[in-house]
Amino acid sequence: METRTLSLPDAEIVHDVHGPLPPADGGEVLLVIGQPMTADGFADLIAELGDRTVVAYDPRGLGRSTRSDGSALNDPRRQAEDLHALIAELGGPVEMFASSGGAVTALALLAAHPEDLTRVVAHEPPVLGVLPDAGFAERANEVVGRAYQERGWGAGLAAFIALSSWQGEFTEDYFDRALPEPEQFGLPGADDGTREDPLLSGASAPVTDFEPDLEALRGVGERLVLAVGEQTGEALTARSTRALAARLGLEPVTFPGDHGGFAIGNPAEPGDPAAFAARLREVLATGRD
Repeated sequence: METRTLSLPDAEIVHDVHGPLPPADGGEVLLVIGQPMTADGFADLIAELGDRTVVAYDPRGLGRSTRSDGSALNDPRRQAEDLHALIAELGGPVEMFASSGGAVTALALLAAHPEDLTRVVAHEPPVLGVLPDAGFAERANEVVGRAYQERGWGAGLAAFIALSSWQGEFTEDYFDRALPEPEQFGLPGADDGTREDPLLSGASAPVTDFEPDLEALRGVGERLVLAVGEQTGEALTARSTRALAARLGLEPVTFPGDHGGFAIGNPAEPGDPAAFAARLREVLATGRD
């Protein structure tokens, strides 16, 4: 693995290259992206893809990547332009696996620069605006931010876990429940005073607020694959993916595990990176048929 830095006028984009450039088999680079997750979150998946040249990056202002644009917001459109520059640096076009907020960035990139991608698997993008209960979903998201601002990281993350694990549409019943205490999830109850967490602070609001360019995405054909974890059920990210697929006239494909099924994650309920990688290979190969 080689770590490189792409210098842009207002950011330094650090990325890890696993394998030779250009790829030894003459195929495309596989670019894996998340948000606010950084490159290290893909370590388990990359370990199962040893025959591919895989590149993982830290989005601007996160992990090892820096920014000097005067903003702290994680904006999918801004990140899409960073990726456009990175793909050019890699000799693109590329194939892409994109997770969660990274999948939202992938939608922005595909609409703006479809020539950069031969195929993208967008795994559970949390685009709230396509949901039938979008107003309630946005309100539930605001509850998370309020818990974080009022009580700190543990309380905010506990509220986020409650949000992300809720099955089905949000109703008043959801808001009538007491928020879980952080100790229920082994999280610290004490407030350390920080308010800069990229997931909880509001810095990633442009991700969940993102409005996909449906017309542009309908025009990319089979380059876009929307994916849902078979164990995610009717949680928010699975519902938003299915709702987006319906808007685009697509049938979402199923991947092993839940929202983070590509990583071992919690040893008590581990994901299966090997099975996930096998499914990813299958889906990407279908795009090359």
